[in-house]
Amino acid sequence: MSLTKSPPKKPHRVGPPASRRPRGRHAARAAGLFASLALLVLVLAVSLAFGARELSLGQAWSGLLDNTSEHYTVVHEMRLPRTLLGLMAGTALGLAGGVMQALTRNPLADPGLLGINAGSAAAVVTAISFFGITGFTGYVWFAFAGAAAVSVLVYTVGGGRGATPARLALAGAALNAALFSYVNAVMLLDTSSLDMMRFWTVGSLAGARPEIALRVVWFVLAGMFLALALARPLNALALGDDSAQALGARPRRARVGAMVTVTLLCGAATAACGPIVFVGLMVPHMVRALTGPDLRWMLPYCAVLAPVLLLGADVVGRLVVRPSELQVGIVTAVLGGPLFLYFVTRRKVVRA
Repeated sequence: MSLTKSPPKKPHRVGPPASRRPRGRHAARAAGLFASLALLVLVLAVSLAFGARELSLGQAWSGLLDNTSEHYTVVHEMRLPRTLLGLMAGTALGLAGGVMQALTRNPLADPGLLGINAGSAAAVVTAISFFGITGFTGYVWFAFAGAAAVSVLVYTVGGGRGATPARLALAGAALNAALFSYVNAVMLLDTSSLDMMRFWTVGSLAGARPEIALRVVWFVLAGMFLALALARPLNALALGDDSAQALGARPRRARVGAMVTVTLLCGAATAACGPIVFVGLMVPHMVRALTGPDLRWMLPYCAVLAPVLLLGADVVGRLVVRPSELQVGIVTAVLGGPLFLYFVTRRKVVRA
């Protein structure tokens, strides 16, 4: 009888080889991104077609391309600037939310919830009321200054490098309330500026004009480029400063770049459309379920799906009370409020 042991049998492999899994995952993410782009194209077409005067998709297409069409004026003077502005503002807010959540490691971070949009709004209202500035070119710089100041203030009050998600959320909520109280007080005291500001302060695409869209696009493109360039450093930063430095990232430079990115994106979007909340919160959460935490995939998804949400909310606002309309900032707040409560409640349950 032989006492030698037979070699152990290799376990049967279930599923594809490990080397194929990343390739399959990348293919699935790429397919999802192309599907998201197709959805964005559809929403853009719907935004051109639906409103107080409803057009078919064929009529909207004819009005877009044929300057002799009876629908040319409606599409080019009313619908197209509004749609392009919604596209740029949605992209800006979605990217800003994704970058903020990565920077602060706070899944509840949002340009609206942390008071950055309110900082821009307060600065713009100050420019309109006290300095008589009414053009976009003039008050966009106030919007950038307000966004930058509140970004630094929230980060400092929240504890700086030792900030926790709860402290950042509380600091942002306090500043948000104080700044919007200031905005409302200025509007009540300055009745001459009230009509100009009252739609802007709830977040609206109704006042979109071609010149505003043309001026916003450069700031949004610059912020988009910075956000995508920061994807790898912010991925490394999520592992901690020491690990990030070991991987070749520079934590301080990444943080400064992220703050500049958020300031550019939020300042441009708020100056053009007013403070629109919850877009930067909802979209990164939805995208993270598809892509995971890898910002190299998450940020491009945010750039595509955030305008889908914003333009979809704008179309809903045009249709629900037609021939009047509901401002897009109100629609996103109605959609985002219950979602925010769900996220907060879920986090409490997990901690318990």
